[in-house]
Amino acid sequence: MNLFPRPQRTVRATPPASKPAVSVVVTLYNYARFIEECLDSIAAQTERNLQLVVVDDASTDGGCAVVERWLDANAARFAGTTLIAHNENMGLSYARNTAFLAAAADRVFVIDADNALYPRAIERCKAAMDAAGSAGAYTQLELFGERTGLGEADFWSKDRFRPKNYVDAMALVAKDAWAKAGGYTQLVANGWEDYDLWCKFVELDLKMTFVPEILCRYRTHAASMSATETNPNAGALILHMSLRHPWLDLW
Repeated sequence: MNLFPRPQRTVRATPPASKPAVSVVVTLYNYARFIEECLDSIAAQTERNLQLVVVDDASTDGGCAVVERWLDANAARFAGTTLIAHNENMGLSYARNTAFLAAAADRVFVIDADNALYPRAIERCKAAMDAAGSAGAYTQLELFGERTGLGEADFWSKDRFRPKNYVDAMALVAKDAWAKAGGYTQLVANGWEDYDLWCKFVELDLKMTFVPEILCRYRTHAASMSATETNPNAGALILHMSLRHPWLDLW
């Protein structure tokens, strides 16, 4: 786990008075134009006992200030709020690990700043996780933005992971499962951090529960990480992932 001291500062924090049911962690990097829509969708959740943690990974577009203004108007909706800013860009794995470390709840919902949720997303994931006694839960995705449609989420299976990832990072995860897996790992290039985490879950026999409902919204756009970094670096990532998880069949 990337636990070495980070060059970061806590911009503002209101600790929860008691342990929240779920900590929602948002990672932000140069998505000032999308972050309010993401935060509005979190504030609209039917699950009320939420902590909100936002980690700004040294954005250069004023995104951190947008979050500060939004919190001025909306912080009272949450059991607690924390806004952390990295002093330099550390990458998505580090940003997510920073957010998990700041999470006060036993369960953490992960979402990137350009995505959004339908109101029942966290409540339904929590109920599914409780019913199954699993390490986490995820739903089907709705693609929106430049391309529309449905994601590829399906029931948790090692065999389904062999050729590709089909479970997005937007999921509810037990914090102790994240810790047991060593958190998110920085790979040779940005991208596939969530795939690597799920592979570690598989290897540790940590199971996630699929909620077959369209409750999470994944934005497709030219500036997304998959378009700008992951796809151009696919060869290096395939090699790295194959060495880390030899049971994969990515070639």
